[in-house]
Parts: sequence; C-alpha cells; structure tokens
Amino acid sequence: MDIIADMHTHTVASGHAYSTVNELAQEAARKGLQAIAITDHGPALPGGPHIYHFGAMRFFPRHIGAVRVFAGIEANILDLQGSLDLPAPYLANLDFVMAGLHEGCGFDEQGIVRNTEAVIAAMANPRVKAISHPGNPQFPLDYEALVQNALSTGTALEINNASFSISRRGSKPNCERLALLIARSGAPVVIGSDAHIAQGVGVFDEAVKVLLSAGVREEQVINGSLARLLGFLGLAE
Repeated sequence: MDIIADMHTHTVASGHAYSTVNELAQEAARKGLQAIAITDHGPALPGGPHIYHFGAMRFFPRHIGAVRVFAGIEANILDLQGSLDLPAPYLANLDFVMAGLHEGCGFDEQGIVRNTEAVIAAMANPRVKAISHPGNPQFPLDYEALVQNALSTGTALEINNASFSISRRGSKPNCERLALLIARSGAPVVIGSDAHIAQGVGVFDEAVKVLLSAGVREEQVINGSLARLLGFLGLAE
C-alpha cells in the first residue's frame, strides 16, 4: 500500500511538538513523500496556538522543494453539536480540517453514546474532512454508527500510526475493529503519522499493516495517490 502524503503532523506551534514547517517538509522529501499536511492542534488544547496562527497559514508556500504543503488543523470537538475550536471563516481558508476529541478541551469523556453523537455532529460539517484517531480508548465510540456516517458524509476516518506505540495506549484493538468495518463498508480512510518531531514524519508501518490485514482497498485510502487526495480535498494541482 503506497502512502504518498502524511496528513497528520504538528509543528512547534502546537505547544508540545518540536519541529518547524520547513523541517517537517524536508523530512517528508527525504522519505519520498509527495505531500504533507500541517495539522497543528486547535486553540482549545492547553498550550495550543492562537487562532491567528491558522489565519497566518496563508503565508505557506504551496510547495517546499518538491513536497506539496497543505495548511490544516487538528481541531477539537467542543460539544454535542460538534462545534469546533476554530471559527468558520478560518476553517474555510484551510486545505484540510480534521477534528477529534482531546482531554482538557471542553468535551471530557461522556460515554459512548454522547461521544459518538458529538463526533457524528462534527462530521456533518462540510469543512471537516477527517476524524482524528477515533480508536482512542479514552473516548469510546460506536464504530458501526461512525463508519456509516463516514460513508454517508464522505468523511475519512484516521488510522493513526502513533496510536500503536507512543500515544493513546490501548488503541490497537479498536483500530483493528474499525479497519474491518471500513473495509466492509467501503468508507474512506486516511493514514497519519501524528508526528510531533520531524523524525516521525512518514512513519506509517503499523497503520498500513492494520489496513492490509483488514482488507481495506487501496482506493479507499485518500492519501494513497496525489490525484485521489487532491480530488478528495477539492484542490487543484
């Protein structure tokens, strides 16, 4: 399975990451990737960037070297209505919006029914293109309902490589189950490294294994080809 873009990376602006935009892009090039999404945490996360950071992403070049750079965010879901921690005008100017549930961001774990309600509400927002690390056991979700909504809204569900090693321990069984449901349904999926330092860019090995084992087809993976990715995001070459 060929993954041509890392769609989940963090810069120093996230407050707990350690590399710059240029460093992430340079590492992406070194690893043969064609594109990278800069998805710093939304401002509700403790220590996260001010909303102006996301407005200033307009200064990003479209390419750094041969690597296409997408301005993005890993936004925080704040309530049962699926509200995000970045105003709509800012979201509208980003290339890639992923959203997820994080501790300390206004929506603490409320049980599987309400967690699922909040995520599905966020998926109804046409600006939200993906849900980040839905396998997180700290926020249990109804995966059957999640996958059906991913299919109906065209929202990609992330299989997050960091969830198998350094983040969100206990995610693997959830990710394996989610991957099986994705394979059976044909729902879109995205792979991300969740890199918080340049060396983590493009590290997808465990996530790819899970998708292959589940029987996910390559055409379901939005970052499996640049043309597919651009089409999914509604962006021009």
